[in-house]
Amino acid sequence: MDFTAQRLVFRPGDDGYDEETAGFQLGFAQRPAIVFAAESADDVVAAVSYAAESGLPVGVQATGHGQPDAAEGGVLISTRRMDSVRVDADARTVTVGAGVRWGQVVEAAAAHGLAPLNGSAPSVGAVSYTLGGGLGLLAREFGYAADHVRWLDVVTADGTLRHVTAETEPELFWGLLGAGANLGVVTALEIGLVPVARLYGGAIEFDGREVDPAGVLRAYEAWTRTVPDEVTSSVAALVYPDMPQLPPHLRGRYLVTVRVAYTGSEAAGERLVAPLREIGPAVSDSLREMPYSENHTIHNDPDFAHAYYGDSVMLSELDVAAAGELLSLTGPGADFMHIVQFNHLGGALAKPAGNAVPHRDAKWLARMLSPLDETTDRAAVRAVHAEGFGLLAPRTVGRSLNFAFAGGDRGEGLYDSRTQKRLAGVKATYDPANLFRRNYGVAATG
Repeated sequence: MDFTAQRLVFRPGDDGYDEETAGFQLGFAQRPAIVFAAESADDVVAAVSYAAESGLPVGVQATGHGQPDAAEGGVLISTRRMDSVRVDADARTVTVGAGVRWGQVVEAAAAHGLAPLNGSAPSVGAVSYTLGGGLGLLAREFGYAADHVRWLDVVTADGTLRHVTAETEPELFWGLLGAGANLGVVTALEIGLVPVARLYGGAIEFDGREVDPAGVLRAYEAWTRTVPDEVTSSVAALVYPDMPQLPPHLRGRYLVTVRVAYTGSEAAGERLVAPLREIGPAVSDSLREMPYSENHTIHNDPDFAHAYYGDSVMLSELDVAAAGELLSLTGPGADFMHIVQFNHLGGALAKPAGNAVPHRDAKWLARMLSPLDETTDRAAVRAVHAEGFGLLAPRTVGRSLNFAFAGGDRGEGLYDSRTQKRLAGVKATYDPANLFRRNYGVAATG
């Protein structure tokens, strides 16, 4: 049977192939033997069935932010055209297609005074991010995005489109939420929204050459011990390149930035952030009350495709001295540009939920990301990451799937042993031949 008939497909050399395979992450090239540009769940069924019959591995790409490695051959299912968004304001839910980006969901929900549990970048795929857990801007108050999923439509390795809930197929529902693309291709899901129309938030930037970066981190960590669960925050440090494309106030600056999102009143927010403003003179201070639709201005993540290498670790505690050493390693004296970020966890993130999102006892997430270009010595960059994460190793409890951009099938640390064993059982049931292996893999066990 020719499963490619009447489908939008691309092969190497076809017009549109390069556009279809290109993602946000330019560091790891995707060169599949065939691309199914899915416009519907039926297209995904056809693609998975074709791959299974041909014995080809399957990869899935919506926006291409989290490619685990370069890949040659196999089948790539591109879901970016499946971008429908439907809000049920009375039920406070939204149904999103596989290719929807968070920015679309924020805009649709805002019209009803509601908000999704989106991440910091509006260009990231809502479904893929949620399947990895989904650490959002309101995470300490409401938990992971995965905790709010009601149902999922997924095509499993046998080519079956399943409508999955916690009641109909409890093990598959549990595993899909936390296992990324390991168990099938999710074509749509319904997720809860929260009644947040505005927030108090923004960022304070300090010059790392004028204010001790370790001192900023120390003061910030102490501050996090005093805040309620309604405050979700992070601190990041990076040396900006001296490039004319950047705003003048950023060129060549070493900035240490504290980001804050708080759902309380502006007056209460001003009181909460007062200790941060006492850390030292600020390069800029954008803390303010804002409509939730402006939440992307808190982090101002880049919206252009680029190459990068990165990873993350979940920490039981933040060893401020070790974290300060990491900032020294990656600061102005480093041979490459590095972005280091520490996210304050806890709150609702620590509550148990009926899904496979692991490491809920972690109190911090540490992330390192390094932009790449054609001249970058990637082995040297990896060595810096190894040294940096080595400094944090005594408090490390695992890694986060949402922030694993390291290249290679490095699954170690993504799950605790109990979760890993249970996921392997689900994998054995729904994908025993490991069709879905173009990701950070979960091995099947009988």
